[in-house]
Amino acid sequence: MKGIYAAAVTPVDEKGRIHMERYGRHARWLLRQGCHGIAVFGTTGETQCYSVGERQDALEAMIGAGLDPSRMILGIGCCARADTVALGRHALEHGVTRLLMLPPFFYKDTADEGMVRAFAEAIEGIGDDRLALYLYHFPRVSMVPVTKGVIARLLDRYPDTVKGLKDSSGDWNHTRDLIETFDGFEVYSGADDHLLDNLQAGGSGTISAAANLACHASRKVFDLWEKGDVDAARDEMKPVARVRTIVGERPLIPAIKEVIASGLDDGEWRRVRPPLMPLSPEEGEALRDELDEAGYVYDPDLYSVAGA
Repeated sequence: MKGIYAAAVTPVDEKGRIHMERYGRHARWLLRQGCHGIAVFGTTGETQCYSVGERQDALEAMIGAGLDPSRMILGIGCCARADTVALGRHALEHGVTRLLMLPPFFYKDTADEGMVRAFAEAIEGIGDDRLALYLYHFPRVSMVPVTKGVIARLLDRYPDTVKGLKDSSGDWNHTRDLIETFDGFEVYSGADDHLLDNLQAGGSGTISAAANLACHASRKVFDLWEKGDVDAARDEMKPVARVRTIVGERPLIPAIKEVIASGLDDGEWRRVRPPLMPLSPEEGEALRDELDEAGYVYDPDLYSVAGA
């Protein structure tokens, strides 16, 4: 499963509902631009702002619009075990076997044993041998880490089910430690600028927010690395890192949606669900100016980044 996976943003209509048509168009564009797959309903997809039913309806709509379930990773992590299990079972019923699970995050400072039990109850509640579970470590947002002790115990108990982890800690030393510690365990970086280092260290790639904007450039990095041209791949990392830095200096999800809205001349894309807020017109203009200076262009049919 090595590759570039876009953590897709979720378009919203004027009534705050998921806009299914835009969602499908965006997902297909990401695949055309070179993503190996799409991660839906992760942090970038505003997943915790949507109900179980809304997420299930959106998944069915995307598959109905022709998205290949085998190229999808679905976020299922909720505080309530029943919600996580319901999302997992529904995904598997529709052919999506790779599921990304954030740990239950409301209670902090929980023991490893509690985390192991939470993941175990989800796995056993889903109860499907096809399940390929990816743990989601994002302590800055969840404030609940997925520790090495938890990983080791889950791998010992469910070696055929627990396949990997997305590390959104932003700490490269932590990501590298996981890659080196757990042989055969798929470790993905959430930080776009760690893509090449991840691959070089034996990791599996990235599940990336900035791939919503720079997927073509990220795929070039991957392809060059796969061919063994690491120097060229490192050069191609520069525009990827630059785009990620620029959008990351703002509220990330509204910034990504602002770029898409501007590139498509479709202001509907600016909508987010509370408590998130769209960028102000002045903030949007400043973002676009900075990306222009970096040589970035977003276009549904032509993608280019300076140096990419």
